[in-house]
Amino acid sequence: MIVANGNALYLITNCMKFLFKKNIGFAIAFTAFACHTQAQQRVQVLKVVKENKVDVWVGGHLFTSFLYPDSLEKPVLYPLMAANGSMVTRGFPLKPQPGDPIDHPHHIGLWFNFENLNGLDFWNNSYAIPAGRKPKYGWIRTDKILKMSSGKTGTLTYHANWTNQQKEVKLEETTTFTFSGNAHQRTIDRITTLKAVQPAVFNDVKDGLLGLRIAHQLQMTDSTTKKVRDTIPTGNYLSSTGKTGNKVWSTRAAWCMVHGKLGTDSISIVIIDHPKNPNYPTFWHARGYGLFAANPLGEKAFTNGASAKNLTLRKGEKVNFRYRIIINNGKQRLSAKQIDTLAQSFGSK
Repeated sequence: MIVANGNALYLITNCMKFLFKKNIGFAIAFTAFACHTQAQQRVQVLKVVKENKVDVWVGGHLFTSFLYPDSLEKPVLYPLMAANGSMVTRGFPLKPQPGDPIDHPHHIGLWFNFENLNGLDFWNNSYAIPAGRKPKYGWIRTDKILKMSSGKTGTLTYHANWTNQQKEVKLEETTTFTFSGNAHQRTIDRITTLKAVQPAVFNDVKDGLLGLRIAHQLQMTDSTTKKVRDTIPTGNYLSSTGKTGNKVWSTRAAWCMVHGKLGTDSISIVIIDHPKNPNYPTFWHARGYGLFAANPLGEKAFTNGASAKNLTLRKGEKVNFRYRIIINNGKQRLSAKQIDTLAQSFGSK
């Protein structure tokens, strides 16, 4: 099966139309189709010896690392790299880059957690929380790498426990990442299953669920302080409903994209919600300063109390969350039609 990336889909469609309009044979048309597709590159998923770290390589280039050391309050994918080698996530706090904003130290790479599970705040926990306040915060402790595989796609499956400070388990998490990529695109499919070890209530709040902190250049805002103008950001948001910029925040959409410039390339980062996810389509917690998050469980916060979504799991009950993250680089950003096609493909799985 030949799989095309977003840029190729546009070229393929127009090329096919031209060829058939000119009555050129199907064989020639198919050849043109094949030439414009992007070959999938080999993915290697490799455990780093003596570290709580798994590296993911695509086409011989580092794509991302799965980090789960005891020094972090949650597991993360960090950094995330585009196919052209550009880092699309903020460096701070692990490896600060020149000019990096230093707000929200709990925003690291790509992560998955929630602000209020049985009263524990898993979202905001970081090294910056004073010891006296730590009991109000939860930890996600990865205890097992269950599976790794390499090939046309790479997979990584891990098990983790959502706990309090006393290491009492509230939820068990099993997550599978599927990684793939070609010359201009990187893709992560994330499937997370949460199982309640105790009765679990996700109290409706704004900070959740799948979070990504983007690179400084992809931010929307034009200043980091009131005194100094910040000319580095080039980014903007676009959602599947056509909303842009700050208007995306607190709205529902099947997908959302942040796009901007890194060097000479246009970078598009897309998060796609899945129709089987709770409370689909998700609300978007997309901020100009660089937080890009999908939160289906923040309805009360995003509707000013007009409605709410408190997810409750009985002991032993499970819930699944599925997301696709696409990072594309090229001369132009992905179009809404291209992303619609990618979203339809993901939603059919």
